[in-house]
Amino acid sequence: MNIDLSQLPQTLDVLHLVLAISVFVLLFLLVLVLTFAVIVLLRRSVTPAPVAQTKEVKEEVVEAPKAPRRIEEKKPAPTAPAPKPIILREPTPDAALQLLGLFQNEARLIDFLEEDIASYSDADIGAAARIVHEGCRKVLHQHFDIEPVRDESEGTRITLPKGFDPAEIRLTGNIVGEPPFQGVLVHRGWRASKVKLPQLSEGHRADILAPAEVEL
Repeated sequence: MNIDLSQLPQTLDVLHLVLAISVFVLLFLLVLVLTFAVIVLLRRSVTPAPVAQTKEVKEEVVEAPKAPRRIEEKKPAPTAPAPKPIILREPTPDAALQLLGLFQNEARLIDFLEEDIASYSDADIGAAARIVHEGCRKVLHQHFDIEPVRDESEGTRITLPKGFDPAEIRLTGNIVGEPPFQGVLVHRGWRASKVKLPQLSEGHRADILAPAEVEL
């Protein structure tokens, strides 16, 4: 078969250009579809067939039901026993006035305490204090039996058990916690074991501590 080359178009018009572009686009789409089909086939051949009725079971840790928390009833705090009512006794001034009168009679105690001693020398005050001391000591020993609260020597370390009498022992310093306490005996204390005040007559005036003196 002889091809007459003279019959081929010598010029490229618009129609031929459009046809050429369409051919190239179709070829590109065909290549793209074929490439996609090949990729899909390759993926299917690589992926293993799924096992029938396989389910991924997740192990769930089921916590045992917690026992209901027992609500403890709060017991009311034990109340401290109500303190005993303090019964105040009306003081009778007669005994106090009588004792003060005895100190004045034997030791001139009121005279000494009421005197302004700022102008006196230490020697004069010391001499007067000796007289007052002797008279007060005499009254104390005549009308009272005095004994120490503690028998230990001052400076001795002692132990105070639980239940000690706070009226007999006064705590000082750093008081922490509960007894028994250990400490140093600073002062032995004094206790009047007996009182021997003289009896008063019916018309005696206890408020007159010392009568006024008039020299005739």
